Amino acid sequence: MNKKKFYYIRLTVSITVLLLSIVAVLGLFYPFKFLDFQFLPVFERTIFDFSVLSLILFLAIIGLTLLFGRFYCSCLCPFGIMQEIFSFISKKKKAPIKNYPIKYFILAVSFGFLIGGTTFIIKYIDPYTIFSSSFNLTVFGIVALVLVLILTLFKNRFFCSNICPVGAILGLISKFSINKIYIDNKKCVSCSMCEKACPTGAINSKEKFVDSEICINCMKCLGECKLNGIHFGIKPKEKIPFSLNRRKLIIFTAASAVFLGAIKLGIETTKILGEKIKNVILPPGSVSEKRMINKCINCNLCIQNCTNKILEKANDNFGAVHINYEKGKGYCEFNCNECSKTCPTGAIKKITLNEKQKTRIAMASINFEKCVHCKICAKNCPTGAIIKENGKIKFDAAKCIGCGKCKTVCPHGAIEIYSVYEQGLI
Repeated sequence: MNKKKFYYIRLTVSITVLLLSIVAVLGLFYPFKFLDFQFLPVFERTIFDFSVLSLILFLAIIGLTLLFGRFYCSCLCPFGIMQEIFSFISKKKKAPIKNYPIKYFILAVSFGFLIGGTTFIIKYIDPYTIFSSSFNLTVFGIVALVLVLILTLFKNRFFCSNICPVGAILGLISKFSINKIYIDNKKCVSCSMCEKACPTGAINSKEKFVDSEICINCMKCLGECKLNGIHFGIKPKEKIPFSLNRRKLIIFTAASAVFLGAIKLGIETTKILGEKIKNVILPPGSVSEKRMINKCINCNLCIQNCTNKILEKANDNFGAVHINYEKGKGYCEFNCNECSKTCPTGAIKKITLNEKQKTRIAMASINFEKCVHCKICAKNCPTGAIIKENGKIKFDAAKCIGCGKCKTVCPHGAIEIYSVYEQGLI
């Protein structure tokens, strides 16, 4: 088989993934929970909102990385695929990429804060978050996307090899992968064709070495070699003398110290963010403001899939997705739990429709000085919290879930919806 076909097969898979991801984040087509396979969301869901499925998905990503290296970065990461396509379109000669240790410290800080309980750092550098927020036209997403694409013009997939924390952690795992790109020393003539084709700078043709840590297995190099001197598979065993690299030992020790410090800072940041929040109404399954502000990565997938479009992006009042009943957007549909189903991180917990219908997300309040007892609210209340008895409107707070439908239909502005400290079942 012509080795160039491996590249075209991989590229076809990648473009398919990118297209599915785009229509998913735009809320056009999302039947298979496709974005649940993204590394950060599945990792966060595993540690914060544990389920057997999330654990299986996480272990599947790790297992595939141990088998095939960083295929995730070239086949499953939509942001990485966007960089590849942009680099191909630009056709600008790229400067060679070096492997910088800064990525280990970025990894240590971002995942340290995450383990500490907050996405405060990682949501600004995670590839999935940048991808999804850019397509949802957030200022952060657009600016981050433009900066990375400009970087791609000059340094190809530099972000993937030297900045991305997901790439860094998968790269460390890839060092132990079974199947790798490797050079056949007997056939290689050090022409550097494969090295020039590599988008991450993983190939050193002079030393006939491929760094599996930053190699994303894009397969470009396989089609460039005319002498069949580069392969993908199980690398023949070589006798390599043990060498304790002092520089790597220092980097590992320093990054480990930063990681432990970041965990502690993450715990403190979780508390601080929880204390500074303002009263807001959250999607059913978010539990509390403190939990939401620390778990939401602002991918805005829930916003795109919200039936009544009442969810609002993070803003100066609250740094995570929340509900806004104040702009006449409508109410939380009683027979809908799309936000729970589509949230990939577990910031909005996976709850059934029955659970959602019993979850109090807010509390209604009727101003009887404005109320004319027309019973429109009573007819529309899905839980029976508002009834008309003996010609008068009566309100049973114990049955209210704060869906906001009564406020939406009230023609006299007699009803307001207020936030609750923590969501719970009625």
